[in-house]
Amino acid sequence: MLIKKQSNTFAGNYFWNIMFAVVKIAGQQFKVQKDQEIFVHQLAGNVGDKVEFAEVLLTDNDGKVTVGTDVKSVIKAEILSHVQGDKVIAFKMKRRKGFRKKVGHRTHFTKIRINEIA
Repeated sequence: MLIKKQSNTFAGNYFWNIMFAVVKIAGQQFKVQKDQEIFVHQLAGNVGDKVEFAEVLLTDNDGKVTVGTDVKSVIKAEILSHVQGDKVIAFKMKRRKGFRKKVGHRTHFTKIRINEIA
């Protein structure tokens, strides 16, 4: 007797009956679920503002997968905070020339909570 193992891929998530969507936010794709908190690149808006993302690429509702132009969903979220990421240091040096340059930057992020996948 063979037992087929369930995989944790997009098509295999029907096993857990969790609704999720793949949405494009600020040029990046995120797999989101209801009440999930994620960090995205900085969005315009104040803390507490409600935002909507209409560019939904895929939805899965209890095993019913919708992909591409058939998706008519909208993701509703709330801005929780604006934060900065860890400092990234770039150090440039040319040997035997005395040239040294140290530059750092911190990327700005926005923390959002997914309220609804409609």
